[in-house]
Amino acid sequence: MDADGTQLGILPFKEALNIAASKNLDLVNIAPQAKPPVCRVMDYGKYRYEQAKREKEARKNQKTIEVKEVRMSLNIDTHDFNTKVNAAKKFLTSGNKVKVSVRYRGRELAHPELGNGLLEKFKEACSDVGVVDKQPKMEGRSLAMFISSKPAK
Repeated sequence: MDADGTQLGILPFKEALNIAASKNLDLVNIAPQAKPPVCRVMDYGKYRYEQAKREKEARKNQKTIEVKEVRMSLNIDTHDFNTKVNAAKKFLTSGNKVKVSVRYRGRELAHPELGNGLLEKFKEACSDVGVVDKQPKMEGRSLAMFISSKPAK
């Protein structure tokens, strides 16, 4: 197909190249795997520019999701725990993912079940705005869990 929309039909390569050169346009191979290969006479620079413009517009409309982290220690107090839950809920409602981690220090590492209980309590507190992506897992000296916001209904 020509740049002005006219169908050229099946042409030898040299003839198609001559037509493109006479119109100051490029011969672009659109479907090389087809039998015979499909080519198009077009301004390739203009095509690339418009394609880049469309891609830039698509990137602008995308929303990037960040992973926010909420760190707690094993012996956290009730009010501090509620503050961390409220921070996580704020992150989740703004569309981000939350990594909740419990840091073990010293002999606390001997009691991993306490950290699992704390994360379970945290999961219950955030259940109205988020769902668990990854279950609690040990990463070195910390126990981490990922929560993402609930899909909108």
